[in-house]
Amino acid sequence: MGEKTIVFEGKKFIGLSFELGNMPLLVLKCKKGYIACSYVDKKSAEILGDIAAFVSGVKNFDELLRAKIKASTAWAEELGIREGMSVKKAIEILEKD
Repeated sequence: MGEKTIVFEGKKFIGLSFELGNMPLLVLKCKKGYIACSYVDKKSAEILGDIAAFVSGVKNFDELLRAKIKASTAWAEELGIREGMSVKKAIEILEKD
Protein backbone atom coordinates (compact mmCIF):
# COMPACT_ATOMS: atom_id res chain seq x y z
CA MET A 1 0.00 0.00 0.00
CA GLY A 2 1.14 3.54 -0.66
CA GLU A 3 3.81 4.83 -3.01
CA LYS A 4 6.28 2.49 -4.65
CA THR A 5 8.79 2.51 -7.48
CA ILE A 6 7.66 0.56 -10.53
CA VAL A 7 10.34 -0.44 -13.05
CA PHE A 8 9.05 -1.02 -16.58
CA GLU A 9 11.36 -1.55 -19.55
CA GLY A 10 14.29 -0.05 -17.67
CA LYS A 11 12.48 3.13 -16.59
CA LYS A 12 11.32 4.02 -13.09
CA PHE A 13 7.81 5.26 -12.39
CA ILE A 14 5.92 6.24 -9.27
CA GLY A 15 3.11 3.82 -8.55
CA LEU A 16 0.36 4.54 -6.05
CA SER A 17 -1.61 1.65 -4.60
CA PHE A 18 -4.35 1.62 -2.01
CA GLU A 19 -6.56 -1.29 -1.00
CA LEU A 20 -10.27 -0.46 -1.37
CA GLY A 21 -13.21 -2.82 -1.30
CA ASN A 22 -12.75 -5.73 -3.69
CA MET A 23 -10.01 -4.19 -5.87
CA PRO A 24 -7.08 -1.85 -5.22
CA LEU A 25 -6.85 1.72 -6.45
CA LEU A 26 -3.81 1.88 -8.77
CA VAL A 27 -2.17 4.91 -10.41
CA LEU A 28 1.02 4.93 -12.48
CA LYS A 29 2.53 8.43 -12.82
CA CYS A 30 4.31 9.30 -16.08
CA LYS A 31 6.01 12.52 -17.25
CA LYS A 32 2.94 14.00 -18.94
CA GLY A 33 0.10 12.35 -17.04
CA TYR A 34 -1.00 9.09 -15.51
CA ILE A 35 -2.60 5.71 -16.09
CA ALA A 36 -5.12 4.67 -13.47
CA CYS A 37 -7.62 1.97 -12.70
CA SER A 38 -11.28 2.79 -13.11
CA TYR A 39 -11.64 3.80 -9.45
CA VAL A 40 -10.35 7.17 -10.65
CA ASP A 41 -13.25 9.03 -12.25
CA LYS A 42 -12.73 10.06 -15.88
CA LYS A 43 -15.25 12.90 -15.58
CA SER A 44 -13.34 14.42 -12.66
CA ALA A 45 -10.05 14.02 -14.53
CA GLU A 46 -11.61 15.84 -17.50
CA ILE A 47 -12.84 18.71 -15.30
CA LEU A 48 -9.37 19.04 -13.76
CA GLY A 49 -7.65 19.01 -17.16
CA ASP A 50 -5.64 15.86 -16.45
CA ILE A 51 -3.84 13.90 -19.13
CA ALA A 52 -5.05 10.47 -18.05
CA ALA A 53 -5.80 7.01 -19.38
CA PHE A 54 -7.80 4.32 -17.62
CA VAL A 55 -7.79 0.53 -17.36
CA SER A 56 -10.15 -1.79 -15.51
CA GLY A 57 -10.11 -5.16 -13.80
CA VAL A 58 -6.48 -4.98 -12.67
CA LYS A 59 -5.38 -6.16 -9.23
CA ASN A 60 -1.70 -5.14 -9.31
CA PHE A 61 0.87 -3.23 -11.35
CA ASP A 62 1.90 -6.30 -13.38
CA GLU A 63 -1.70 -6.61 -14.63
CA LEU A 64 -1.96 -2.84 -15.17
CA LEU A 65 1.17 -2.89 -17.36
CA ARG A 66 -0.29 -5.71 -19.52
CA ALA A 67 -3.76 -4.15 -19.80
CA LYS A 68 -5.44 -2.28 -22.64
CA ILE A 69 -6.66 1.29 -22.31
CA LYS A 70 -10.44 1.40 -21.70
CA ALA A 71 -10.87 5.21 -21.72
CA SER A 72 -8.87 8.42 -21.72
CA THR A 73 -9.36 12.14 -21.22
CA ALA A 74 -9.57 14.53 -24.16
CA TRP A 75 -6.04 15.74 -23.39
CA ALA A 76 -4.67 12.19 -23.52
CA GLU A 77 -6.52 11.63 -26.79
CA GLU A 78 -4.88 14.77 -28.22
CA LEU A 79 -1.52 13.10 -27.56
CA GLY A 80 -2.68 9.97 -29.42
CA ILE A 81 -3.86 7.67 -26.64
CA ARG A 82 -6.84 5.60 -27.75
CA GLU A 83 -9.21 2.97 -26.35
CA GLY A 84 -7.80 -0.51 -26.98
CA MET A 85 -4.19 0.70 -27.03
CA SER A 86 -1.69 -1.22 -24.92
CA VAL A 87 -0.59 0.43 -21.70
CA LYS A 88 2.98 0.01 -22.99
CA LYS A 89 2.21 2.25 -25.98
CA ALA A 90 0.34 4.74 -23.79
CA ILE A 91 3.38 4.96 -21.49
CA GLU A 92 5.61 5.65 -24.51
CA ILE A 93 3.32 8.56 -25.46
CA LEU A 94 3.16 9.90 -21.90
CA GLU A 95 6.95 9.75 -21.57
CA LYS A 96 7.82 11.58 -24.81
CA ASP A 97 9.57 14.91 -24.40
